[in-house]
Amino acid sequence: MASVTTVLGLMVGSVAVATTAANNDLHPATSSTPMIAYAPTAAKANVVHVTGEDFKFDAPDVIPAGLTQFVFLNKGPSLHHLAILKLAEGKSVDDLRAALANPGPPPSWVKEFGGANAPVPGEESNATLDLKPGNYALICFVDIGGPPHFAKGMVRALRVVPSKAPDPKPAASVTMTLFDYNFKLSAPIRSGTRTIRVHNTGKQHHEVQLVQLAPGKTVKEVLDWLGKPEGPPPGKAMGGIAGMAPGMTEYFTANFTPGKYGLICFLPDVKDGKPHLAHGMVQEITVK
Repeated sequence: MASVTTVLGLMVGSVAVATTAANNDLHPATSSTPMIAYAPTAAKANVVHVTGEDFKFDAPDVIPAGLTQFVFLNKGPSLHHLAILKLAEGKSVDDLRAALANPGPPPSWVKEFGGANAPVPGEESNATLDLKPGNYALICFVDIGGPPHFAKGMVRALRVVPSKAPDPKPAASVTMTLFDYNFKLSAPIRSGTRTIRVHNTGKQHHEVQLVQLAPGKTVKEVLDWLGKPEGPPPGKAMGGIAGMAPGMTEYFTANFTPGKYGLICFLPDVKDGKPHLAHGMVQEITVK
């Protein structure tokens, strides 16, 4: 279920990921008392701020259902992402920890619910999704130089409660379709702050890790570097959407400067366990 490869953690730099500002921000709890965060303006998505660092998340304990934008700040110093899992009713984060201690595929009562993929340390990424009431887990699967970060404590419970607020949909510049095994854009991505609608039409889970390529570099060079990380990295992690189940739709917003970018899915195939990039789920795009 890991969304980012170990060596991708070396791909750090000063790339800034732009996030959409909103007036109804939901900030992390600052005490041991459970925090219930409600948006004062129903016309917009709830905005939930989550901070990740070695090795914990700071986030609200309870939020309302509906369209929610997670703004994830990676305080580092390691690479982190914000993956979201929906747990079946009656299941808890303790049950999840016990299940993840055993090798093999995740249990059937866990559903990958996307989330904000890895930004460089010190920067933000984001994901906007429609949350239903229930129990969730915020989790980091990155495994730089050792066990995955959730094994070090980077997993946190999140309760989503019913809400009567309207359920607006974000306005997207481009739709990115994920399928077995590639990415398809409805139109070229233009430079500027853009919101991308990501829809998984595949028969299995997929993600998109956005990588800004260094000048003159290619996605192939990024993949070669991942296999043998010597010298400066030819690209920088820039967010995207973490692993999402078939049929799901989420959104992310980023500041695209002119140049080349890579779209990569690192998730393991349900049939042979190989990362989807080995099946061809990697693409290079040009932003003008």
